[in-house]
Amino acid sequence: MGIRVCLLILLISLQGSVGSGQKEMGAKGMTFELTSFAFRTGERIPSKYTCDGADVSPLLQWSIAPPGTESIALICDDPDAPVGTWDHWVIYSLPVSTTGLREAVAPDAERPDGSKQGKNSWGRLGYGGPCPPSGTHRYFFKLYALDAMLELPAGATSKQLVAAMEGHIVAKAELMGLYSRK
Repeated sequence: MGIRVCLLILLISLQGSVGSGQKEMGAKGMTFELTSFAFRTGERIPSKYTCDGADVSPLLQWSIAPPGTESIALICDDPDAPVGTWDHWVIYSLPVSTTGLREAVAPDAERPDGSKQGKNSWGRLGYGGPCPPSGTHRYFFKLYALDAMLELPAGATSKQLVAAMEGHIVAKAELMGLYSRK
């Protein structure tokens, strides 16, 4: 077996032992799932991935995209922010062969795999971790399998990405973590 096949088998076998995200059905009944080794859905996000820690993106992994998928996009947001939904990460045009993002993704506008990062609500490219002013907030990592490679330049906002994705979503998966400052 090739190394990619072995790694895929290993990843699939580990799925039951990692943080589980919301499963959604894609084309032809395939399940599309987003998970993280850092936290399970509904659990506290470790401070390492927040403004109180290293403020780096967590390792994320997902199942193979359903048939018809041409690209992958991810939005991480906080709907509990006092000023309305706050975007923490916007990344899109991920190749369909991608099944995860490593920890501490650099805030590069364009990545070596051709994917692009958009602006978060701080006006910066890349990931900005949870940093709620008060109370416990929910952070949704929303993963989209798309039937097109979007023609968006690097630096797009989540609003621009959502508009571009309209009519192109094949499947969606979600992982929600919680965070409050001490």
